Amino acid sequence: MINRTTFIAVSCASLLAGCAGLVSVSDKEVVDTLKASFSERGIAKLDRLDQSELQKACSEYARSDLPKPLREKLEKAALAAVKYPADGKYLGDWKKGEKVAQGGRGLQFTDKPGAANGGNCYACHQLDKKELSYGNIGPSLWNYGKLRGNSEPIMKYTWAKVWNAHAFNACSQMPRFGDASILTQSQLKDVMALLLDPASPVNK
Repeated sequence: MINRTTFIAVSCASLLAGCAGLVSVSDKEVVDTLKASFSERGIAKLDRLDQSELQKACSEYARSDLPKPLREKLEKAALAAVKYPADGKYLGDWKKGEKVAQGGRGLQFTDKPGAANGGNCYACHQLDKKELSYGNIGPSLWNYGKLRGNSEPIMKYTWAKVWNAHAFNACSQMPRFGDASILTQSQLKDVMALLLDPASPVNK
C-alpha cells in the first residue's frame, strides 16, 4: 500500500512532467490564430482584433493592477486625445439622447456602412428612476446633472468621460464612444443633454 508521502511525491512528479510538455506561445501567434479563425463580413473587419497600446497593457495586467507610472501615462494620453466640440456647444436634444441611450444596435456585420449606432447605456447604468430594468456594471447616473450642475468643468469632464472613459480609468470597461467612433458628435451632444439638461428625466 502506497503511503501519503509517496503518493504526493508521485503526483507532483507527474504534474511537473506534464507542465514540461506545454508549448510556449507568443502574443503574435495568438493574434495570428485569432485572425485566421475569423473572416471579414460587411462592416465587421479584422482590424477589430488589433489592440491599442492601452488595450495591450490592460490585457497584460488583467490579473493585477497596472503599475502607477504606466497607468498615469495611458490616462494622460487618452485625455489629450479627446476632441471637444468645435463649436463649444456641449448639449443637444435630450429626447434624442434618450433614444441613443436605449438603442443597443450597431457595429454588426449586417449593418450598413454609416448607419447610426446606439449607445446601449441602460445595459450598464440606471438613468431614469422609472426604469424597472437596467444594468449595474456602471454607477447609477440618475440625477447626474441635478447633483453636479452644468458648469464648464463639469461639461468638459462629462464629455471626456463619454468620449473615452480610459482618460480617467485606464482599464475601464466603458466603451470609447467618441474615440472609437461608435457615436457621432451630434449623438454625443444628445447624450450629454440627457445627462445634464434639467428637463431630462435623468434629473427629475
